[in-house]
Amino acid sequence: MPPLPLATSPEVAEALAAGRPVVALESTIISHGLPRPGNLEAAREFEQILRDAEVTPATVAVLDGELKAGLTDAELQRIAAEDVPKLSVRDLPVALARGGSGATTVAATSWIADRAGIRVFATGGLGGVHRGAAETFDESADLTVLGQVPITVVSAGVKSILDIAATLERLETLGVIVLGYGTDDFPSFWLTASGHALDWSVHDAFGVAAVMGSRDALGQSSGIVVANPLPVERQLDPQVHDAALDQALQEASAAGLSGKEVTPFLLQRIVELTDGESLRVNLDIARNNIAVAARIARAWAEVA
Repeated sequence: MPPLPLATSPEVAEALAAGRPVVALESTIISHGLPRPGNLEAAREFEQILRDAEVTPATVAVLDGELKAGLTDAELQRIAAEDVPKLSVRDLPVALARGGSGATTVAATSWIADRAGIRVFATGGLGGVHRGAAETFDESADLTVLGQVPITVVSAGVKSILDIAATLERLETLGVIVLGYGTDDFPSFWLTASGHALDWSVHDAFGVAAVMGSRDALGQSSGIVVANPLPVERQLDPQVHDAALDQALQEASAAGLSGKEVTPFLLQRIVELTDGESLRVNLDIARNNIAVAARIARAWAEVA
């Protein structure tokens, strides 16, 4: 087989070889999740949070037909400024064959990070099972990939625009471990709690690292989702959230939207209906998850 076209940055490669902590970061939040030009500032801030915690950042993307685990500042600027597509795992062969570039979703970031030897990954929220999936079969590839890749993903649950109960059922079916980080309630991204109880929780990063070690010892190859809620005082106001979500869902239905049209519409309308407050919470979520991922990577480096 031809060699995997994966370029690990010198900084990341050196840290991995020395057994120092590394955390992967997705690039879709940079290219599609945050508005320009603040997206580049946020991308640099996310990496700096890790460096300040003595953890090496590995922002993942595809550039010019090559998988990248760790970007230079110039490459970060490209992802932030260029109109690149979102790439999930199924899109990677096409992008590579065409010498293209793209931002990686949770699924693609997990896959690439695993191939690079990175064990911990911080994102905002996972993709999941969409509302009405019984008719549309609309389900994120994030879930399937996490059932196949032994990576630990720190996430604030899934967005409330999704079917949270069905998402948790699919994660169970796929053998993905879900650990509440200091919580017994699965978070719903903008909100600290969803009302869906979790089977397992841990109190600190070493608790996560212990589960990672046990999973490896058992030879299991599925991922671990660390469900990390925002503190209550930093969540989106629940009344504002509920009103915005209800209105956005009604508008999407009235417009006859379906499939891939629905999620971008809902997310944009929620930003508008909350006067940008949901975007502020998005950034807080990313920062909070990155900080927790740094602790987990440091704990794993100590015990592995």
